[in-house]
Amino acid sequence: MPQYARIKLTSTNLKELEKVAKDIREIALKTGVKVRGPQPLPTKKLKITTRKAPTGEGSHTFDHWQLRIHRRILDVQPDDRTMRQLTRLKIPDDVKMEVILTSS
Repeated sequence: MPQYARIKLTSTNLKELEKVAKDIREIALKTGVKVRGPQPLPTKKLKITTRKAPTGEGSHTFDHWQLRIHRRILDVQPDDRTMRQLTRLKIPDDVKMEVILTSS
């Protein structure tokens, strides 16, 4: 692909992320442009461990909290019709989409 649009999707909700990635791929295939992906990137895991007892007295018990951030990358050939349809795509609030136009 000489010129392509790299689409980065990031979300804590895996189900919504997969749905958006599938919709983008369907739009690209329907318009007849080359598409590569969605390629999964490593999941970031943010961990927090807190003490249950507020004063430090009593048994030593802890709560463990974890936030997982899932990411996907798609490379799409930047056709005018395809990019117009991508901008009209309904994206949920918890999914972040970043589009970078590049040439290789």
